[in-house]
Amino acid sequence: MHSPVNTAHPQWTIHGVLCWTTSHFESLLLESPRLDAEMLLAHALGLTRAEVCSRLDMPLCPHDLQSFKALILRRARREPVAHIVGFKGFWSLDLAVTADVLIPRPETEHLVEAALSILPRLPSNCRPQRILDLGTGSGAILLALASERPGHLFLASDRSPRALKVARHNAALCDLEGAVRLFCGDWFRPLGRGFPPFDMILSNPPYIRSGVLARLQPEIRNYEPSMALDGGKDGLDAYRIIIWDAHAHLTVGGTLLLEIGHDQKADIRKLINACGGYDENVRFIKDYSGYDRVVHMRKKG
Repeated sequence: MHSPVNTAHPQWTIHGVLCWTTSHFESLLLESPRLDAEMLLAHALGLTRAEVCSRLDMPLCPHDLQSFKALILRRARREPVAHIVGFKGFWSLDLAVTADVLIPRPETEHLVEAALSILPRLPSNCRPQRILDLGTGSGAILLALASERPGHLFLASDRSPRALKVARHNAALCDLEGAVRLFCGDWFRPLGRGFPPFDMILSNPPYIRSGVLARLQPEIRNYEPSMALDGGKDGLDAYRIIIWDAHAHLTVGGTLLLEIGHDQKADIRKLINACGGYDENVRFIKDYSGYDRVVHMRKKG
């Protein structure tokens, strides 16, 4: 075929279309060709992915084929599937995503897991804790925590008003508008003096070295916001700010949790040691690929 899915073909079924599209995506060296094909076809048909996979013999009408063809062409230009369908699954939530926010990654769920292992369920004998998510983007981390640990006080900042618009939309989608507070500003600047300290601060900051950005996959470098990716010359610009400034905004014994790049453990440990305000028992948590992905530290008493 000279173009994706020849709509003149009289007997296209879901199975046939998925097979052809998977092969086409494989020829383009896309990372997950079958999954992408299923997600896009489900979106074109207004079905869930599970429904698509259970109706493989269902014939497709010309209108459905034409709609699907338009999505195939967009993916062939390396537009992320999440942008095409308008959402991304994260934790137990379906979150809206746009070009104004980083697409939530599975690795970031390790940060959520680490936070949930510390945050108590309420009601309990303890007071509600104060949690701050820095650079919230789509709100993925904050909303995942708020959905699992209702009753605590959840706040988040982002320097991008457009990103905060997406986060507010997601809070509404998840029925968590009243559970979170969002404000615009660069890291800790909006807090000012006298702002009550937090029991937990967490962030997935930009940590890719500036010189590497141009070599990233087209889906990332062409479609996701550079401010959410660019960590400066050595990838550590955001960590220098967060590790040093978080100390002043944490309660005694408060927790700082950060997602880090797979090769940044040694550099992050040096920054923590140089700050000197955290306990010596700094923990690094590995992701499912065996990379150090989350760093856990506590403010000294």
